[in-house]
Amino acid sequence: MRISIEEIKFDERGLIPVVVQDANTRQVLTLAYMNAESLKRTLETSETWFWSRSRSSLWHKGQTSGNTQRVVDILLDCDSDALTVLVKPNGPACHTGEQSCFHNALQEAGSFHESIADRKSDLGAVLSELYALVDSRKRDRPEGSYTAYLFDQGLDKILKKFGEESAETIIAAKNQDREALLAETSDLLYHLIVLMVERGLTLDQVRDELASRGKKRDVQ
Repeated sequence: MRISIEEIKFDERGLIPVVVQDANTRQVLTLAYMNAESLKRTLETSETWFWSRSRSSLWHKGQTSGNTQRVVDILLDCDSDALTVLVKPNGPACHTGEQSCFHNALQEAGSFHESIADRKSDLGAVLSELYALVDSRKRDRPEGSYTAYLFDQGLDKILKKFGEESAETIIAAKNQDREALLAETSDLLYHLIVLMVERGLTLDQVRDELASRGKKRDVQ
């Protein structure tokens, strides 16, 4: 159902919270605020404009970084006091360079399977969450975390574990053990992401490399 702007309920400061999501993956990119003017400019330009509470001014997302967000749709919640903006991002949403501003884990969840894999999602979103979790373990080094232990031990230990998981994946495939292959493949991907974080390689870089190879094959 389509409604008019007049039905939107701004708060006492003239603001409304805005959840920005990737239109393709539905990943939450950021939480921001709009006033009537920034919403008007968003509708006029089909790119996101927000109200900065810290600077008390309008800001056009990507104006300086180039990481603009093309608006696909704007949805108003049932109480008319919050918006979801679906966008196609032209680069990371976060000023840190992360794809999403929501990349810090609040606490040790016990295991990756408990914190991420129990939630149904597409593979790209799951890998992005895993990468963000592993990256936070490298920064924070929480006590009792296996991931933090690997980073504490250094590159040689990480490479050793990745080599072991590679060999175990090969053995599982050779033995035609489907369940073992699934488990070992998951372990291999996890340790690969640990290695990527350790060496500063991002998922976006891998994505772009694979995409460029696909384009080359199309040309050939």
